[in-house]
Amino acid sequence: MSNEYELNTAIIKASVFRINESIKRIEKCLNMLGGELVWHAPNENSNSMGNLVLHLCGNITQYIISALGKNEDNRDRDAEFANKEKLSITDLIRKIREVEKKSVELIESLNSDSLLARYKVQGFDFNGVDILIHVVEHLSYHTGQITYFTKEKLNTSTAYYDNVDLNTKNEI
Repeated sequence: MSNEYELNTAIIKASVFRINESIKRIEKCLNMLGGELVWHAPNENSNSMGNLVLHLCGNITQYIISALGKNEDNRDRDAEFANKEKLSITDLIRKIREVEKKSVELIESLNSDSLLARYKVQGFDFNGVDILIHVVEHLSYHTGQITYFTKEKLNTSTAYYDNVDLNTKNEI
């Protein structure tokens, strides 16, 4: 196998791993928070966790499913933050899991050409690797906000690492 193939495979696997990890954490936090807290915005300059989930669905869809998948871009970004429907936790989780499934399938189908091709997204000119990095870091950023909100409101641990010894030293 070529180094290029191995690098592409590593980029794809790492992206999928981090996307799945973040979505799992978001789902855990939504279930911990319950319906009322999910739609609570801390102040007029902050978003509810429900709105952040809708925003993530829109962002991942626009960057992965639309741009990388070469599908029409139907995103209404402003609506993600204005949404006052207050979907149930079950519906929010279903929605983000559907986006996760579609985006992961698409990412796993990428090849060197699609990773290096240029795409116009939100007026920016990115290659496929740029898009994957953007989605992973954007998703991680908002996952951190959702995690912080959950810990702050419930005064509890999310227990993400309960079965992991984080004091293990790196192997050289």
